Amino acid sequence: MIDLDMGKYVFYVWGSYGATAVALISLTIASVIAHRTQKRKLQALLDESRQP
Repeated sequence: MIDLDMGKYVFYVWGSYGATAVALISLTIASVIAHRTQKRKLQALLDESRQP
């Protein structure tokens, strides 16, 4: 079984896990937003280049 007894370091350990989770989620959201933005810009450029 997993031993979760961390003694006096419990706040440091779980705080580190929490900060890491927040950072990874934030980076994922920022990446998705940036991808969507760049995709829209590319589509606009392609549409503009196809017009006579």
